[in-house]
Amino acid sequence: MMKELAPGLRITLALTVLTGLIYPAVMTGLSKAIFPRQANGSLVTENGKVVGSSLIGQSFSKPEYFHPRPSSAGSGYDATASAGSNLGPTSAKLLHGTTKTDDKGKDIVDFDGLADRVVHYCVENELPYDASAPLDSFKDSQGNLDDVKLIKAFNDPKSPLTFTPKVPIPSDAITGSASGLGPHISPANADLQAARIAKTRGASTEQVRTLIAQSTDHPDLGFLGEPRVNVLMLNLALDKNYPVRK
Repeated sequence: MMKELAPGLRITLALTVLTGLIYPAVMTGLSKAIFPRQANGSLVTENGKVVGSSLIGQSFSKPEYFHPRPSSAGSGYDATASAGSNLGPTSAKLLHGTTKTDDKGKDIVDFDGLADRVVHYCVENELPYDASAPLDSFKDSQGNLDDVKLIKAFNDPKSPLTFTPKVPIPSDAITGSASGLGPHISPANADLQAARIAKTRGASTEQVRTLIAQSTDHPDLGFLGEPRVNVLMLNLALDKNYPVRK
């Protein structure tokens, strides 16, 4: 019996060493020699410190920075839990969001939804809109938008809140990528954020838009993909060219 099994065991061992050890080691070595930056994760270094990867999206929430796409990866932009929302285009949860009750009996956001994201995007970037009720009625004591109140208003079966932007909102401004870690936004999304960023940085809107144009990656080979802007690289360019005033 061992005489019959021996050839198979030798072949298994040989293939394991060849494909599991030698081949990966050779490919890794060649990759690091030919494409060292890409092989090491396309890490971005600023002042000797790694600040991120050009391949992985991360959170930027301060008004002086361009904001990335929404993320459903873990609690948001978690590189160890890459995922999308997996909600279809007709999902009420996706469209209007949902709330839930925490352990202390307090209502909290379960999923914010597209309608809530549109409100925040318009308010943050001072975009014109029409609403069926004043937004002041959906703010907390600090003057911030209360997402629980907004989501409940959007889901009100008798008189749901309606909110209509007066300018087209790019889809990537309110929807996440399949991975939840998309590092890019569309030039249209970046353009709508330009005025807010110019205001916080003491630059003109045209100066910020020029930086967007300089940072825009065009389709690969001229036809593969869409024009896109890497959020991390654009924000680093902002800090270099138009630092925030103290």
